[in-house]
Amino acid sequence: IANLPDAIEKLTQTTLRNIIGEMELDATLSSRDTINSKMRVILDEATDKWGVKVNRVELQDINPPRDIRDAMEKQMRAERDRRAAILEAEGLKRSKILEAEGIRESEINKAEGEKRARILVAEGQAEARVKVATAEAKAINRVTEAIAESKGDPANYLIAVRYIETLKEMVSGQDNKVVYLPYEATGVLSSIGGIKDMLEGVKKS
Repeated sequence: IANLPDAIEKLTQTTLRNIIGEMELDATLSSRDTINSKMRVILDEATDKWGVKVNRVELQDINPPRDIRDAMEKQMRAERDRRAAILEAEGLKRSKILEAEGIRESEINKAEGEKRARILVAEGQAEARVKVATAEAKAINRVTEAIAESKGDPANYLIAVRYIETLKEMVSGQDNKVVYLPYEATGVLSSIGGIKDMLEGVKKS
């Protein structure tokens, strides 16, 4: 070859154009090491037939024209703005999700609390009814035992007690001045006196 330095220079320029043409513009400014490595391999292979060994290639600086630099700066600003908008949208989305989850957890806790309160009230009422029924059963059993000891009829006693309770409800109102009793009531009321005497006899015994 007649002029080796000139041939290497032209080959280097052509190789550099090809490599940069395959890259994004912003990548060329931040990938000098990559460009240097590719150029060294290509130049070493191309100059091997000339008896030249390329050990190192260094691209010291990339200085594009002013209009290209302005375009790159606009592109970078647009990219930064786009990323900032994405981050803001992601943050807003995450905030809405957390807010919705908080409201949902609050509603669940409120519902669980109300459910538990209703269960406790129902359990308390059921327990109270059980205790009242147990007490009434014990009272009835005791009265039945007392009547049995005095040779009385438990059925008549229970009927008389229920009848008295019904009469108390009938006259409990303030406007109830007159109470009408059925004819059969006289028989029941007459048995009340006998029950009273019977119970007094049980107490004395």
